[in-house]
Amino acid sequence: MEKKQLIILGSGPAGLTAAIYAKRAELDVLVVEKNMMSGGQVLNTYEVDNYPGLPGINGFEMGMKFREHADRLGVPFISDEITGLEKTEDGYVLTGETGTYKGTALIVATGATHRKLGLPREEELVGRGVSYCATCDGAFFRGRDVAVVGGGDVAVEDAIFLARLCRQVYVVHRRHELRAAKSLQARLLSMENVEMVWDSVAEELTGEDLVDGLVVRHVKTEEKRRLEVDGVFVAVGILPNSELIKGLADQDESGYLKAGEDGVTSSPGLFVAGDVRTKNLRQIVTAVSDGANCVTSVERYLE
Repeated sequence: MEKKQLIILGSGPAGLTAAIYAKRAELDVLVVEKNMMSGGQVLNTYEVDNYPGLPGINGFEMGMKFREHADRLGVPFISDEITGLEKTEDGYVLTGETGTYKGTALIVATGATHRKLGLPREEELVGRGVSYCATCDGAFFRGRDVAVVGGGDVAVEDAIFLARLCRQVYVVHRRHELRAAKSLQARLLSMENVEMVWDSVAEELTGEDLVDGLVVRHVKTEEKRRLEVDGVFVAVGILPNSELIKGLADQDESGYLKAGEDGVTSSPGLFVAGDVRTKNLRQIVTAVSDGANCVTSVERYLE
């Protein structure tokens, strides 16, 4: 069993920032990451245009820069999928598929995953027309017709990105107004190859081996319409990756770990950073801030 002052679970922007700050604070730290590549969701982002000082940077490049910074400081990383988490008298024990790790303090930076539509055959058609990442898969639909389901910032950003590649983009939203930032809405609605499908919800995916259409239902008239599309991009929110924490610290009704900007949870020695935390804005810049704040809280706790 590896024993450390601090274990950081997750290696997205929040976890990597925490690792950098922890190493600079000369803490005995270990980062445990599920995936073979650090960076989290930012790796799947085509372009990041709102991170100060780095306008237009490619998301993959940004993720690599974060990891390179941590590597330069000598932060140790282990790739393992954690299947169990237990609180002990003097810390937290994480049980993985290949090892066991104990930390006096623990920062949870596990992020969140995309919410599904819950349609029949949705899982079966992932990679065959159904996607949760426009920047990852959009190039496969160049010159073709696609639909985006959702009305928030991510959905609108996805639609704008796809409109540059695809012949026609339908944006399916259950309300008659978008929730996205006004500047994004203006860009989207000015695009000639974008059609808004208002007051509608996704009802059925059509196609045998590949998606060839999306049936939508108008929520007011109950009228159904089939959109002839080759791709359906789902952007209806995210779910926190917090299953491991159940029963250890307070969570809200959606499963996010309750904590303020200091990352302090209801369980002593357990801290939370990034998208898995209760917060108003889930962005790279706020995740980075969380990571830094958490380490300050950890230092205070260890003292």
